[in-house]
Order: sequence, then C-alpha cells, then structure tokens
Amino acid sequence: MPSAETNGTNGTNGHSPYQFFNVIDGKPRAAKDYHQVIDPRTEEPLWDAPIASTKDLDDAVEAANRAFKTWRNSTVAERQKAVKDVAACILENVDILTEVQMKETGKSRLMSKFDVERSAWHFDYYKSIALEDELQYEDETVKIIGTHVPIGVLGAISPWNFPLILSTVKVVSALATGNCVIIKPSPFTPYSLLKFCELAQSVLPPGVFQAINGGADLGEQMTLHPGIHHISFTGTIAVGQRILRNCAGTLKKVILELAGNNACIVCDDADLEKVVPQVAIGALFHAGQVCVASKRIYVHESLYDRFLEMLVEESKKFAVDDENSVAFGPLSNRANYERALGILEDCKKNGFKIVTGGDVKPAAKGFWIPPTIVAKPPEDSLLVREEQFAPIVPVLSWSEESDVIARANLDNAGLGASVYTPDLDRAKRLARQLESGTVWINQFERPHHAGFFGGWKLSGFGGELGKQGLLHYCHTQTLQIAK
Repeated sequence: MPSAETNGTNGTNGHSPYQFFNVIDGKPRAAKDYHQVIDPRTEEPLWDAPIASTKDLDDAVEAANRAFKTWRNSTVAERQKAVKDVAACILENVDILTEVQMKETGKSRLMSKFDVERSAWHFDYYKSIALEDELQYEDETVKIIGTHVPIGVLGAISPWNFPLILSTVKVVSALATGNCVIIKPSPFTPYSLLKFCELAQSVLPPGVFQAINGGADLGEQMTLHPGIHHISFTGTIAVGQRILRNCAGTLKKVILELAGNNACIVCDDADLEKVVPQVAIGALFHAGQVCVASKRIYVHESLYDRFLEMLVEESKKFAVDDENSVAFGPLSNRANYERALGILEDCKKNGFKIVTGGDVKPAAKGFWIPPTIVAKPPEDSLLVREEQFAPIVPVLSWSEESDVIARANLDNAGLGASVYTPDLDRAKRLARQLESGTVWINQFERPHHAGFFGGWKLSGFGGELGKQGLLHYCHTQTLQIAK
C-alpha cells in the first residue's frame, strides 16, 4: 500500500531547513556543484542550491520507473489518501515554505504565505476528485467502456513567478492519476520546490515524487530522455516550441502553458467604481508577473478618460517599497527586470504618453519598477504586441465590438481574457468570440483549481486543473466487451 511504504515522518532528516538538496528515490542528495539565487528585494545572495548532474537525472528516472510499477496499481482511495497527506504536509510546514519562497521570489510574507496555502488547496481538491470509467456505448452485442490509465513518468519543468502554486498543479495531477513525477524548478527559484519535495517524502513512497535542480540544459535532457513519458512545462513560447520539437522524437505526451498577452475589455455600461479596482489587481498584482494578468486594457471610448484617471489613482495603492504589501513587489529576477526596462525604454524612445510611473531609481537595491500606465500606445508597439510580464500597462480605447475583438485576438493572447459589463448576455457573447482558453467575466483573472485551464494558439498545448485536467495525465483505453 502506498501509505505504508513511505519514508518516515522526519521530512528534513535532521539537517537545517535552509539546506537544499536534490531529492532522488526518497532521499536528499548533495551535489558536486552549487549556485546561489539573488534576493530580488535586496540583491543579496541566498543559500546554496544543488545543480543536478546527468547521473542524478538518470538515477531519478530509474527510480521513478521502478516506483511506477507499483504506484500505477494503487487504488483511487490510496492515491487520494496520499494526496490528502501531502496537503497536510504543506500546511504543517507553511512557515519554512513561506520564508524560502518569499526570499527567492521577492514576494511579501503575506503573498508568499497565500501561495503556500493555495498550493495545499490543489492537493485538498483532488482528494475527492477522480476519473471514473465511462460507459461509451451498449447494445445487445457489445458493451464499450472507456477507462483511464496513467502514462508513466512525468517530467515537470516549472516557472519562477509562482514556483509552488504552478508546480503543485503538475505534481498533484500526476499523483492523483497514478503517475510518478520528476520536477525541475526554475533556477531562479529552486528553494521552495526542493524543500517541498524533500518534506513530501515523509508521506510518499520512494521514487513517486522527485526533484532535481538545474538550468536549461537539464530541462533539455528531460525532454529528450527516453525514460520520461510526458512533459508538463510552464514558460515562454520559444522554449515551449523547442520542447514540443524535442518530445516529437519519442512521441511524449506534452502539456504547455505559455505566454498570455491577455486582453481586458471594459464596456461602455461598466460601473467604474467596481471595475477599476478589479482591473488594477488584474494588471498589477505581483508586479504584473502573472501568466493571466491583464496585459492589454481596452476601454470603451465613452469611459476612457474617466477610467484612465481612476486607474492612475488606484495604481498608487500598490506600494513599491512596503515589505508587507499584499499585492505588489519587485520583479523576481534580473533577467525579467532588464527585459522590462527595455520595454520601458522603448516607450520613452517612441514618445508614448506615460501617465504615471516610468521612473526607475538606478541606485536603489532590488529589481523595482513602479506601476506604470501608458495611454493609447500604437497597436504595433512592443508594449502592446508582446507580453510585458511587468507592471507596465497599456490602456487603449475602442468603439466597435467587432474591432476590439479583432484587436484582442492576437496569436500570443490565447491563455486568458476578461470582460467587464453588467449585461451578462453581452458579456457571454463577447467572451465566446475571444480566442482564449479562459475568459473571466466581471472579475480579474485568476485560475480556479476546479476549472480546466489551458492556452490556445501560441499560448499553450493541452491543459490542467479541474476534473478535465486529469485527462491530460492519462491514456484513455477502450474496452470492447462482447456479449
């Protein structure tokens, strides 16, 4: 039984909670080489993070395939018990996970704690959700049943903006469907995920959930490894396309959540007192470093001036230098910071109207950019055409529904969108014309653990979350039974 063959109750095996290891076959493993991440608030180095070798990857793949022989035959009840135990493990260790994620991402303590708790919610949700056999057809000669079979070993490659939330989606989906998982955190945020995996060994069998840390070269090896049977990746379009090409060689199953240059449409009948605070959160939460953030805001021309004035005032509530800020913080790493500075410089060079923000303190510590709002930049500008992933927000106007729908439906805007109008029939009509995997109506964009989430076009391939998301972690096998 999976619950009986776990690795004990002492998740850290007696060492400091601020020591970090690759986790292979149920045990922490030190490395020959290490790197350190920079705290985005202070630019001070953090702890040593191990760099996994090719042998570490091979050992993890061997352990996962060995564990899969047993784990695939576990019952739904046994898996759900394991999932429930992992949720409890997260909540029992909320303080250390909050601390390390706060340091590596630059999030406030309150924001980091919320992330940790929401990660537990993902496991808590799947403790009672499972795929059942489906009667597909029956007559006097045959009965046809569809059943769901685990794929094998998942290679999960995780992002840096929400290292725990987005990683736990992959982990719990794999475990709940009888797969084993090897996860690679982003080298920008390795600590919280390595620690989570280490702690989870106390309630899981060896080899079922493992973690190895490294850079793009390690991720490349995972996508090419014949002992890994499917890949789930969250990140950029360019890397996602490379992963898809790599996986074609062994016909791996692939899930990709990629860039979302998401459109937010504010209609002429919107109540701005209600809508503006929602839009501000949608655009500026976590300094805009959210896959589904409002990246392009389209406001009906009859409301444009008042909306812009109100949004500027609302943006002032997002404190730049307050460590207790619930919603705002620095950009999470130098690479994204410098990319955002390039977008900001492009706006200034082209003379775009920056109505608030735009000033960066060059001598200050940390990767801070203040909330910045740009009025009516051209549709073909870098700011509008590409996902900013920063608190630099273009606000555009529209008058005809057909026009704003056409402008919203960019190839890199297939992850999410939002529509604000009290007329729900109108909202649903507009939403159904938007080429996005999820459309939020009268609320800012945040995936819900019970709702399927996947990108269209350049924004993704396959999907996760909800009961439907589990289908992307399984083969469907058809049983045709003669009568």
